Amino acid sequence: MNAIGRLGIGLAAVGRPAYINVGRAEELPEARGVKQMRRATWSLLDDAYATGIRWVDTARSYGRAEEFLGEWLTTRKPDGLTISSKWGYTYVGGWRLDAPVHEVKEHSPDRYRAQYTETRALLGDRLSVYQVHSLTEDSPLFDDVGLQEALAEAAAQGVRVGFSTSGPGQAGTIRRAMRLEVSGRRLFSTVQSTWNLLDTSAGPALEEAHAAGLHVLLKEVLANGRLAVSPPPALAAMAAEKNTGADALSLAAALSRPWADTVLIGAVSPGQLQANLAATDLPLDEREFEVLAGLSVAPERYWRERSELPWA
Repeated sequence: MNAIGRLGIGLAAVGRPAYINVGRAEELPEARGVKQMRRATWSLLDDAYATGIRWVDTARSYGRAEEFLGEWLTTRKPDGLTISSKWGYTYVGGWRLDAPVHEVKEHSPDRYRAQYTETRALLGDRLSVYQVHSLTEDSPLFDDVGLQEALAEAAAQGVRVGFSTSGPGQAGTIRRAMRLEVSGRRLFSTVQSTWNLLDTSAGPALEEAHAAGLHVLLKEVLANGRLAVSPPPALAAMAAEKNTGADALSLAAALSRPWADTVLIGAVSPGQLQANLAATDLPLDEREFEVLAGLSVAPERYWRERSELPWA
């Protein structure tokens, strides 16, 4: 598969007025009402599809992203798309930039059933993959046999069931989730994890997941925009040397991982998308890989700094 075919577009930053991505606000309409954000989402989806991107990732907690996507699918009728969504967080921001809380997490059977019904109502049979949102090792899902069986029912009906991860313990979560079985069959067939030049800690576990047959998706490859807007000096210098952007270089590093089946882009505008796409024609040599490998920090530090990013 060519590089474009391995890219996906994520809607976390366009389905709601506030999010933590750095460099987002400048690319969005000054007024972020529902109509404006719907228009921005459609423009992004139109351009992504035109370039050959065929994976779209969303979630129940991404504001009205599933709604915007469902309307776009009904109107544009695109072929060959894989649509993934997630359950487990609920958007509670009330379409306010200054909301005290924007999303609430709950991994329970009731939350799963309610959100699966909501997702199906908006995306219909275009839903391909349904994932547990931000699974961690302390999630009640690991001990909830009834919830596991409910997820297995969706898998039996043809929807691939997966999970996403977050936090400094991603590797342990991935390995534990891979072992989950219902009626002797592995429960999960996809995994979506944060991997970027600042936090590469999930890499070995993701490589194991890929080898075991799970479809591996990488998210937050630009570290919520930090690698694009304020890249480490070594990354900025290499980007200048290669006459490209730090964003493209960071994405190229992700695409260089053979175990990464899909690399999600978090662009919010056609301009950001086009800048990101330079990654698809950006070879890296051994010296450059060594320099980029030196950018990683301890996962505890990475996730602490991420938690300090403001919703804006």
